[in-house]
Amino acid sequence: MDMEEEDEAIREKAQSLIETVIRGVKEQLEALQKKEREADYVIGNIQWIACKDFTVERGRQQIEEYISQTWEFHESWLHWSDFLKEEQLKYSQRYHYRVRWSIPTCRKPIPQATACIYFIVEISNIKPPNLPIEVFFILESNRLIHRPGRCRFREKWLKDIIESKMILMESITF
Repeated sequence: MDMEEEDEAIREKAQSLIETVIRGVKEQLEALQKKEREADYVIGNIQWIACKDFTVERGRQQIEEYISQTWEFHESWLHWSDFLKEEQLKYSQRYHYRVRWSIPTCRKPIPQATACIYFIVEISNIKPPNLPIEVFFILESNRLIHRPGRCRFREKWLKDIIESKMILMESITF
């Protein structure tokens, strides 16, 4: 009897301990879920200029503004944007820009590889000229079209492009 009572007491303590741990884990999980719901990321965007106010230089400035105000990246990244070409379509004009990214260092001030993001600004010939320009961008070596205000920029995209170029260069012997 004495042994059975001890076993029963141990079982009760173990059951109480398990219930306490489960209750604590549930509370922590609920708190984390609540925190996650509150911390939903808001995808940033800027006020794009109207079609009638567009110039090639103003388009480049707007792309720079969009990058500096909405993208999160480490300060070691440097970028340069330039205008590539104008494309005339049936119902619109497209202006192509390239933003070239790299991480120069003291040991290698001229980077071995860069990553490019191509922006396209579309000006409609049939929509009212006071509507904002349409902008989208494509990553080098990628076909997915991203639109400002609809997707979150990831620094990892740039790192992956540069890493794949470095792997390719290491595999080629001159």
